Amino acid sequence: MEQVFTTVSSKGQLVIPAAIRDALGIKAGTRVAISLDGAKVILRPQTRDAARQLIAKLRGSTAGGLSMSDALIAERRAEDAKAGW
Repeated sequence: MEQVFTTVSSKGQLVIPAAIRDALGIKAGTRVAISLDGAKVILRPQTRDAARQLIAKLRGSTAGGLSMSDALIAERRAEDAKAGW
């Protein structure tokens, strides 16, 4: 998408151009997450599609390895074995 310019109002408001709103599915009332990455401002719409994409991206990211409960059980068993239980 080509670069588009807009101006911040005296109240700090910013108009997101229609082409960008349409591309991201931003409608009136859509919550937008705002973060700072160095000198860049990042806007992420909090739409259902955005939430689904985030969930899909994170799905399986914690798979594998020992779960915290399994690690705690293993630790307790090791302590019991050391104590002679």
